[in-house]
Formats: sequence, C-alpha cells, structure tokens
Amino acid sequence: MERIDKINYYLEIADTVTKRGTCLRRNYGAIIVKNDEIISTGYTGAPRGRKNCIDLGYCARQKLNIPSGQRYELCRSVHAEQNAVISAARKDTLGATMYMVGRDAQTGELVDYIDSCSMCKRVVINAGIEQVIVKDKNEACGYRIMNVQDWIDYDEVLEEKVKKVMEEEK
Repeated sequence: MERIDKINYYLEIADTVTKRGTCLRRNYGAIIVKNDEIISTGYTGAPRGRKNCIDLGYCARQKLNIPSGQRYELCRSVHAEQNAVISAARKDTLGATMYMVGRDAQTGELVDYIDSCSMCKRVVINAGIEQVIVKDKNEACGYRIMNVQDWIDYDEVLEEKVKKVMEEEK
C-alpha cells in the first residue's frame, strides 16, 4: 500500500470539510496547517445563528441570476477561507499554509481552477498565511500552489479600478 503524500493528505481533509458546507451553489473546505499541525478548519456557511441557504431552500444570488464570482455582498455565506482564519489565532496563521477544495453543490464535482475571491485574499494576506494549495484536477499533480506574496504584489481590485477610470477618460 502506497502512503499518501502530505499535500494530498491535507487536501483530502479539506475535501471532507466541504461536506459541512451549506451553500446551494458551491461548497468549499479550507484548513490551515502550520508545522505539520492542523490549526483550524472552515467551510462555506451562513454566520452563526442565521439560516443557511439549504435551510431556506434557495440561494438569493441564484434567484437574482448573479454570475459566479460577482456581488458576494448578497451572499449569505461566510467563505471557507474566512471561517478558517476566524477560528485561528494570528500567531498560529503567521507563516502557515492553507489547503482548500471546492465542490459544486449540485453535482459534487470539483470546481475547476478555484481561486479565492478578492475579499478572502485580503483576509488570508492579513492572517500572514504564506501559501494556499488548492485541489485542481487540471494539474498533473492534482493540485496548484499559490504564493500569497503574489496576491500582495498584484492588487486586482486596484487594477480593475484603474482600467475603469482609464476607459471612462477615453
């Protein structure tokens, strides 16, 4: 029997965490690991005390036909990355690695090319996490490693605003 490597071991645990998700669109599981120890976990779900979409029986963003990746302020869920960071002390997240898996809530299939939204990237940056490793069936090794420093160096929100202003000036 072949022993699973550490990256896939932690990704399998993150995949199990997705099963706690309550989103009707996509469920993500995230775990934060430092020094080979799991610090915290997080999954997609409404804030504590509020009803989840699975309990309500609908997704507001779906009802409003909002495309994936847009208008997150209308989403009931706290994202998996945010929940994992909320559940950890910053001293434990400094220099840590986050492992993340995303699954389509309807089909159970892996979400292609997952990436954190701009809000979650800010949370991960401030937590001091160094890299995010995501399960990715499109990669030969089955996962993709993202260095958080790249998120710091490239501010997509600023880039989008600059483009918009430049277009308006034309």
